[in-house]
Amino acid sequence: MKWLVTGANGKLGRAVVETLLKTVPADRLAVSVRDPAKAEDLRAKGVEVRQGDFDRPDSLDKAFAGVERILIISTDGDNETRIRQHTNAVEAAARAGVRFIAYTSLANAGASRLFLAPPHQAAETAIFKTGIPYSILRNNWYLENELSTVQAVRQGAPWVTSAGSGRVGWALRREYAEAAANVLSGDGHENTIYELSGRPLTQDEFVAIVGEVLGREVPVRHVDDETYANIMRQAGVPEAVIPFLVGIQQGIREGNLDVKSDDFVKLLGRPPTPVREGLKELLGIG
Repeated sequence: MKWLVTGANGKLGRAVVETLLKTVPADRLAVSVRDPAKAEDLRAKGVEVRQGDFDRPDSLDKAFAGVERILIISTDGDNETRIRQHTNAVEAAARAGVRFIAYTSLANAGASRLFLAPPHQAAETAIFKTGIPYSILRNNWYLENELSTVQAVRQGAPWVTSAGSGRVGWALRREYAEAAANVLSGDGHENTIYELSGRPLTQDEFVAIVGEVLGREVPVRHVDDETYANIMRQAGVPEAVIPFLVGIQQGIREGNLDVKSDDFVKLLGRPPTPVREGLKELLGIG
């Protein structure tokens, strides 16, 4: 039996593989990466490294050959690119005769209006159409996504947001990775959808925890989207990135990441690490 993880040179993919290697023989694992040279450390551990480019279906046919179970990790890029890439990967898995597909999706993807949702909706639909047993891992927001902002706050900056009272189910990347590894290597996950989310928190609730971790009060500045964009611009954020950041704020405000679920417990056997402890871990605070 051969299991394969795509995108293993990315942070999530690498974390999944490292988690699998704790319990699974390396010769059972393969990875599909665009640049095999960047995965030499995995090859040295006995993992089979295959070249696969989501923009080249022929390369995926070779990369997925002989694979029984696959974890397709969503790609980066604009929506049109991601929809094409995700569809290519799912179709290649079907051609290869893969018997189980796991996919890293987005929180509440089926109903989400977040601008990031369409590539995940397309991927989920493509998977359902194959008729292959699947597990959809709908990941909420990574706590690591807030680290640069927390670091700025640590240096005295206020927390600026246009997300209003919208809530987010933050969790650590390593726990999303562990959940994915458990699904790929475990039994009983056929035709499942898991909403993986920490306890939903508003920006004010999150920042209160940041303040507790840093040992001081952190001011929160609530603004509208236009003001938020201008503040990001003044802070030196590249112009091309600003619509992305504003879109995230809008999506949070509209409730797209407000997901209550105990699915982490189902897959990890425990609740995810609380935000307070997760922040301490990321900031190196004992």
